[in-house]
This record gives sequence, structure tokens and C-alpha cells, in this order.
Amino acid sequence: SGGEQQMLALARALVQRPRVLLVDELSMGLAPLIVESLFAAISRIASGHGCAVVIVEQHVGLALQAADHAAVLNRGRIVLRDQAAELATHPDRLEAAYLGTLPQPDLTPEQA
Repeated sequence: SGGEQQMLALARALVQRPRVLLVDELSMGLAPLIVESLFAAISRIASGHGCAVVIVEQHVGLALQAADHAAVLNRGRIVLRDQAAELATHPDRLEAAYLGTLPQPDLTPEQA
């Protein structure tokens, strides 16, 4: 099944003892129960293996539950960054950042 393949891929990556593990769209095409167990495994990996885990995920709620910190990128720039628990309590901020309606500081031409 897809969940077993994802767990196998995670195990193969961990054998290499990475300092950073990038997990991209873990939930894609999987049943919700499988996704929840995979996110639980990611949380255990992050706390038990001494490596940072970067999660790129469209299911923001699940990602925020598993994460310590979160960031929203818009066109390659970080437009919102905070503690995951803090962002989970402010879905309006997440939505504004994702949709590009979050007020941004004025940028100099060098920063734009």
C-alpha cells in the first residue's frame, strides 16, 4: 500500500543518518488514517533521531500538529513564520499569507 511504501522510504532515508530530512507531500494520494499514522511517525523521527525534519504539505492542520515551527512561502519568499502551535490557532493569518493578502513591509528595490 502507499503508506507502507512511504514508511519504507522514510526508513531508507533514516539509514543514511541525515541531519535534515525533507518530506514533500507525505499525504498525497493516501487515506486519512494512513496519513495520520505517517505524521505520527514523522514526529517520532524528529524527536528520536536527532535530525531536523522539513515538511512540505498541503494539509496544513496535520503539518502544524507535527511541527514545532512553520513558515508560509509565497513565490519563494517567507511571508509568515511562527511557532506551529501559534499558527494553528490563527488560521486567518495562514490563509492571508497563502493567498498573498497578508500585509507586507515595504521592500527596498534590492529586497524585491
